[in-house]
Amino acid sequence: GTGALSLLGSPLGAPSCPHGPALLFVKTSQGKEEGRKFYACSACRDRKDCNFFQWEDETVSEARLAAREEYNRNHQPSFTHTQNVDRYKNFVALPLSKRRFCQECQQLLLPAEWEKHSDHQFLCNISTAQLKSPSQLLYPLENKKTNAQYLFADRSCQFLLNLLIDLGFRRVLSVGTPRLHEMIQSKASEEEFSVRSLLLDIDFRYSQFYTEDEFCHYNMFNHHFFGGEAAHETCRKFLYEESGERVIMVTDPPFGGLVEALASSFKKLMAMWKETEKEGHDNKEMPMFWIFPYFFESRILDFFPNFSMMDYQVDYDNHALYKHGKTGRRQSPVRIFTNLTPSMVVLPEEEGYRFCTVCQRYVSSGNQHCEICNSCTSKDGRRWKHCVLCKKCVKPSWFHCNNCNCCTLQNHSCEKTDIGCFVCGKAGHKRSACPSLS
Repeated sequence: GTGALSLLGSPLGAPSCPHGPALLFVKTSQGKEEGRKFYACSACRDRKDCNFFQWEDETVSEARLAAREEYNRNHQPSFTHTQNVDRYKNFVALPLSKRRFCQECQQLLLPAEWEKHSDHQFLCNISTAQLKSPSQLLYPLENKKTNAQYLFADRSCQFLLNLLIDLGFRRVLSVGTPRLHEMIQSKASEEEFSVRSLLLDIDFRYSQFYTEDEFCHYNMFNHHFFGGEAAHETCRKFLYEESGERVIMVTDPPFGGLVEALASSFKKLMAMWKETEKEGHDNKEMPMFWIFPYFFESRILDFFPNFSMMDYQVDYDNHALYKHGKTGRRQSPVRIFTNLTPSMVVLPEEEGYRFCTVCQRYVSSGNQHCEICNSCTSKDGRRWKHCVLCKKCVKPSWFHCNNCNCCTLQNHSCEKTDIGCFVCGKAGHKRSACPSLS
């Protein structure tokens, strides 16, 4: 509304909430000096989900610090990861008739715990196949800003796995991609399948199904490993490329998350890969697929200028809109951003993708090459049109407005406004392009 919120990072010694170290923010009012700096939860942008708040210059009493530590302890999972691994071993040893899963507590139940959950809804006869597909057993957490567990549809998941194998990757660091990790784990017993995966996810429920070498409880907004140094070392070891087993990071963050915070964490994971002291890492960047909506392209390129956006439309099982086969504006806006050479990412021709010899990349059927822009310019799968006045291609539903001196929707309101930039108060640019922003 009347101000902008800027992320300043996560300084050393930042206070913590149940989601790990908090992030430092500052609010700037329109045309005024910087406001007072404050700490807030890294994972939850809604105070209803986590109400942690502290002014940066605030002196916190010993009593309040002790109460905060107590609160953080009480809001940790009931079982440790090690305990969950032991519980899983006991669970799979049970006969099928004694395998129960509490839907209310989202927990595998051992017979001694049945009475405690007697008034809860639960599933019986949990099969081995169900245990190998925990993303289908667990309720998806669909808070758009915190968890947003929109799970890859089988089509997209299988495409990603086939692509990774074709590109020669044998280790996948799955950051917030439980469905991909699950597919890799389910094929691990196959004789000719040689891909391994490590899942980093904030959803601790997955610790019920995976060992410490297969899953790390991780917050991608502040690069926090809840398992401490042991989990950090597990990740570091996984990134070490033994016997030529190339590693790639695949991440699918919540779309409502702060791009700045995500980019910071991803750069730290890339630095971990570089620190494995493998020859040839010095001048290279860890290969990565960042799966995110196309309208975040400029923000991602701010932090990773050498990334490219692929035309492949990623779709999800449990999302009302992001499903395959829809046309026009109803198509999924989710794309793959990568630092791999675009021509290497081969998209399926049977789904209408084709190779543009000029752009040297695969594009969607509706993405026609513009001779003036010398590029395949469409971002949303529809054929875009070139505006001579704007000197660029625009969406097919846009028209050039002489009052606004740019292309926009036909029924827009083009009354001039005196409101300036929310950061510096000056007219002529938006907050995101303000020269005052660091």
